[in-house]
Formats: sequence, C-alpha cells, structure tokens
Amino acid sequence: MSAMASSSGTSSGSLSQYQTTSCSSEDLQALLDQRKRKRMISNRESAKRSRMRKQKQLDDLVSQSTQLGAENRRIADSIAAATQHYMSVEAENSVLRAQLGELRHRLESLNDIISFLSPMAGFHGVSAIGQLAGFDAMVMNHHHQPLLASSSSADFFQY
Repeated sequence: MSAMASSSGTSSGSLSQYQTTSCSSEDLQALLDQRKRKRMISNRESAKRSRMRKQKQLDDLVSQSTQLGAENRRIADSIAAATQHYMSVEAENSVLRAQLGELRHRLESLNDIISFLSPMAGFHGVSAIGQLAGFDAMVMNHHHQPLLASSSSADFFQY
C-alpha cells in the first residue's frame, strides 16, 4: 500500500503514513478518484472563468475600438471643416492684400500727381486747390470703379 500511495500520491497531495496504512487500497483509490474529480471540476471552472475573462476583454476592446473609430471620424470632420474655413479666410486675405497693394499704389500715384501740380499752381499765382478742381472731379469719378489688383502700372493711369 505504501508504494501505491507514493506513486499516485504525488499528483493528489501528500498522505500521511497513518492514512496509507489504515486505509484499504479501494478506499485510497476512491479518495484519489474523488480528489481527481474535484481537480477536474475546479480546472473546468477555472478554464470557464478564464474564457469569460478573455471574452469580456475582447468585448471591451471591440467597444473601445468602436468608440475610438467614432471619435476619429469626429476629429477628421472637425479638421476638414477647419481646413475649409482656413482656405476661405486665406482666399479672402489674399484678395484684401491685393486690394491693399492697389490702394497703396493709387495713393502713391495721387501723391506724385499732387506734388507735381502743386509747384505749377504756385508758379502761376493760382492756388493749388483751384488748379486741381478738374483733377478732383477726375478722382471722384474714379472712386466708383471697382478695386482690382493690376499687373502693370499702365493700367493705373486709365482715369
């Protein structure tokens, strides 16, 4: 009995010397079978819990993936809207810069004309304002023309 207990006792735990000598081999086998069944049941339950944990982890990951995908789409839509707005503002800014350049060019040309005509008006004894009355009408007439950026200075002198 002792040899049997030591060979099969390694997998079922240690049995004291007293138990092996006082039990019959059938009782010992029944005890070992009972422990084996308990281990099998425990292992099955443990495997079932492990499968359930893995399934829950998988479900959580699928849920997280869905949420992140939705967030990614929202961010992409937001970026697209911001990019569209940026392009619109950039185009408007470009038009405003061109208009500013045109206005600066016109102002410089008008200042050149005034500085050219002012000494002539003073030389003939006529006031500069009186001399430029015709010029004033020309500028007022030009005021209603649309502002467009021109590619050459020759376009400017079409008053």
